[in-house]
This record gives sequence, C-alpha cells and structure tokens, in this order.
Amino acid sequence: MAFDRCESDLTDDTLPDISRISLAMSRMRVLIKNRAIGQLIMSAAAPDLDLAHVDVIELVRRGAREGEVTIGLIAEKMCMDPSRASRVVAHLVDQGILRRAVSQADARRAVIVLTDKGQAILKEKRRVKLEMLEKILSGWTEEEVTQFAELFARFVDEFEKLALPGRDG
Repeated sequence: MAFDRCESDLTDDTLPDISRISLAMSRMRVLIKNRAIGQLIMSAAAPDLDLAHVDVIELVRRGAREGEVTIGLIAEKMCMDPSRASRVVAHLVDQGILRRAVSQADARRAVIVLTDKGQAILKEKRRVKLEMLEKILSGWTEEEVTQFAELFARFVDEFEKLALPGRDG
C-alpha cells in the first residue's frame, strides 16, 4: 500500500521548502514509529533478538559511558516497569549478551555490563546500518553526501535544543 506523499494536490517538487521538510519528517516518523529501519538492520545483524532487547543493549553501552547501569536505570530510560526490565535483562544475560556485576560504588548493588558477545552484536548492527546508508546514498555525489551530513547534523542539533531544553550536546 503506497502512502499519499503530498500534503495537498501539490507535488513534492512544487511544495515550499519548509513544507517539503515537514513532509519528509512525517514520512520518516512513520518509518521510525513502525521500527522499519531497526527491523531492517536487526534482521541482518541479530535476527534472534527483539528490537526492545537491542534497545536495552544500546542503553547499556551508552549508559556505561556515564556511569553504572542498573535495572532501575534501564526501566526508567526504557519507560518500562522494573519487573519487565529485569526479565529483559535476564534473557540477555542467559544469551551471554549482558552480565551482572557488582557495583564499584556500592557492593550491595548489581550493575549491568556488556559482554564481548554484546559488543559484537552492536558492532555488527553498526556495520549493517552503515551498509544500508551506503545503499541509500549510492546515487549521491560525494559533495551531496558531505553537505547532507553537515546539514542533517546541524538540523538534529537544533531540533534537540528545541525539543530537549537544558540538555547538553
């Protein structure tokens, strides 16, 4: 089923630039909402994992840069109840993707860390994602890709400032 890509009877080429950006954002939002990008990537990188599991793996990687990752932090950041977060982590521990460790700050607390297998999954996910982007951009010139990269990063930076005030870079 094809989506109607036009906001009115105008074609994409006749819409004002801001409207064309808005329309493209709406189309991208549908792809993101449906997890189409993640599903494409994960079907090649880790077909046995659910996208929620991959989100937790990513969260553990990112969270470890800032400090210790706990079940409570995973539950909070993933907007899930702690018992669900605990079950997801337990599954990933059973798979050898994550492991529980003792907190260096408080030996009574368990923290969650990536294993080598978890690192390998994230590395493969990144490789597949970059391969997908290369396919998407294969018809673009090097200059177009460079310009898009600069402008898209700038756009996302400004979007984050507006959508997430007070958040540092």
